[in-house]
Amino acid sequence: MFEGNESYKMCTFDSYSFKMNPKLKTLTEQAWENREMLSDKEVQQAIREVIDHLDKGLLRVAEKADGAWVVNEWIKKAVLLYFSIQHMVTLEVGPFEYLDKIPLKKNFDKLGVRVVPQALARYGSYLGKGVILMPSYVNIGAYVDSGSMVDTWATVGSCAQIGKNVHLAGGVGIGGVLEPLQAAPVIIEDDCFIGSRCIIVEGVIVEHEAVLGANVVLTASTHILDVSGSVPIESRGVIPPRSVVIPGSIPKKFPAGIYSVPCALIIGKRKESTDRKTSLNQALREFDVPV
Repeated sequence: MFEGNESYKMCTFDSYSFKMNPKLKTLTEQAWENREMLSDKEVQQAIREVIDHLDKGLLRVAEKADGAWVVNEWIKKAVLLYFSIQHMVTLEVGPFEYLDKIPLKKNFDKLGVRVVPQALARYGSYLGKGVILMPSYVNIGAYVDSGSMVDTWATVGSCAQIGKNVHLAGGVGIGGVLEPLQAAPVIIEDDCFIGSRCIIVEGVIVEHEAVLGANVVLTASTHILDVSGSVPIESRGVIPPRSVVIPGSIPKKFPAGIYSVPCALIIGKRKESTDRKTSLNQALREFDVPV
């Protein structure tokens, strides 16, 4: 931390509590407006400290407050500024060689994280205890909470927020976002199951205990249709809690004719009587949906 007599603000995320020097935010905001400040060692230290807090899960790009997700834009600024002050270096991992500005995450044993060979997590991403990384990729600024699995060839993009006990199945693509600064990251809340080859981008929120079947594509403009009742209910951007979702299509008129475009169909809700862990696949089977 910086030396001095500045007051500190107590921040709390789950089991973590720490005192954040308010100067971190001030210097980040000032450097964002005046890039000449990036040559100052105190500014560089502040930016690196923000990234270290992200790496430890002490800061998050997005957090839930009063039931709504709030984006901490200044932290996204710090991530972008971090790229500016870092230098390209050669990284060697066994027979593999990389050339990058961002180091790889380390000390998985101490973190209680299982990492299968060919999995990569960048420094500045947070992995909670009990997380399992199959051959996959987690980018800087991302937050993957305890007990979650990032399965084979799945990717967690910059600043994406993944909750507790989430299963990102094989080939899932969770989009990242750094710019524009006000753009919200993709958020997957606790106890969700995201089926194989799903793509979720552009700040979509999948609320707790939802289940997505294979190949569901969700963007900010994707039509989300709840077809579990007698009349379809349309929405965008948010999958409600405990929803069971499958891919679908709807007709759309273009100058050249009418064609089908992807949509997401909510076909029901997970049953309260079904155990959370065993119901992830079972919830889809109950609706006769392939897992």
